[in-house]
Amino acid sequence: MTMNEHNEPKTAAERAVELDAAADLAAAADGRSPPISAERVAQLETELAEANQHVLRTYAELENYRKRAQRLLEEETKYAPLPLMRDLLPVLDNLERAIQAADQSRDAAGLLEGVKMVAQQLHAALERHHCVLIPTQDAPFDPHVHEAVAQVPHAQVPAGTIIETLSTGYRLHDRIVRPARVLVSAGAPEATTPATHN
Repeated sequence: MTMNEHNEPKTAAERAVELDAAADLAAAADGRSPPISAERVAQLETELAEANQHVLRTYAELENYRKRAQRLLEEETKYAPLPLMRDLLPVLDNLERAIQAADQSRDAAGLLEGVKMVAQQLHAALERHHCVLIPTQDAPFDPHVHEAVAQVPHAQVPAGTIIETLSTGYRLHDRIVRPARVLVSAGAPEATTPATHN
């Protein structure tokens, strides 16, 4: 009886593997293809079926993950403005209070002060969400962030410098939400030479 390394009798399967290996060696020595036993074919078919099942399971898991990720991305995109909305609602509340106060009182100074406070609150809410003003005061004209409505001759302001802001521009992180619409100095007007008489 054949014994393995633990001095236990070999099983029929172990003996079959050894016989297959011996047959493969003999065939290789003769230079011909080794014959494949029915057991080996059955073993390979089983391994192939298991590999196919593994591939199918992996593909199904990957497809499920892709669908979950897509759903999460759509949900995140859909509700991305929620923090901004929460910050803007108190501003709207204060604006409505200012309107009510203006209806009940004819005090223009108090109304103006209330509107200024609401505007400051709105600017603060936008800044918390990284939406900031594009500077224009005495700034050089920059076509990337400013939109020139017109160029106006100006004796005191050098050419290419912003004279007046017509509408405020805003930037979100590094993207322009809206360019600032501005008037730009064309420099000092050219002096006209007096006409000469012949």
